[in-house]
Amino acid sequence: MIKVKSRGNETAEQMLRRFKKMCEKEGLTKDIKRIAYYEKPSEKRRRRERTSRRPLTPRR
Repeated sequence: MIKVKSRGNETAEQMLRRFKKMCEKEGLTKDIKRIAYYEKPSEKRRRRERTSRRPLTPRR
């Protein structure tokens, strides 16, 4: 869980900005966007395969 404590004279807008940056750093915004809509199981599998695949290095 992400917690943000006020620093001295910090405004609510500044605290919100820090909170958003922390969420992005943890990858929460990416996960929320990904699960915001239904994804077919075949699409999930393809996405996982794409991310797990390493780029091929050309041989000489």
